[in-house]
Amino acid sequence: MRKSIILCGVGGQGTVLASRLISSAAMARRIPVLSAETIGMAQRGGSVFSHLRMGEDLYSPMIARGEADLIIGFEPGEAVRQLPFLAPEGQMIVSSRPVMPVTAALSDTGYRAEEMLDYLASRVSRLTVVDAEAALAAVRSPKVLNLILLGAAQRCGALGLEAKDLKEAVRRLIPEKFHALNFRALEYTP
Repeated sequence: MRKSIILCGVGGQGTVLASRLISSAAMARRIPVLSAETIGMAQRGGSVFSHLRMGEDLYSPMIARGEADLIIGFEPGEAVRQLPFLAPEGQMIVSSRPVMPVTAALSDTGYRAEEMLDYLASRVSRLTVVDAEAALAAVRSPKVLNLILLGAAQRCGALGLEAKDLKEAVRRLIPEKFHALNFRALEYTP
């Protein structure tokens, strides 16, 4: 199995943690993993993305344009920004919830998430849009969008990992007092 995955969002959404959970789950199954994060202004609102590659004979974590098997977009505008990396038959899981990027706020360009989602729908044949507001309300926490999106990617078969692999990674990387919440988020289905 070889997978090239990009996770993208803005600072504070848990993009890097999601990348680490996937890496931990893969390594526990003895699948080689290479990853790299670009976090820039990641404290709050800046663009964040991770390149993650799993499988044999990997020499770089960076994914070339047109070669990502999967993009997990925590924010619609950031998903559009990473779209050139998606392979023609690649899959995208994207949150419907907008977080105005710093660049849009500073330039006052009138950012509209609906336009970004429409753009993605017109260009990605294997697109899954997760209604983030409904999902977060159902799991009763605004802080687990990353686990909701990982669960959606796993159920679509896009990760090449099983639910139990991700749950074990949660047990290893997240404090025990948050396990139940994170498991609810992983298991959320609309």
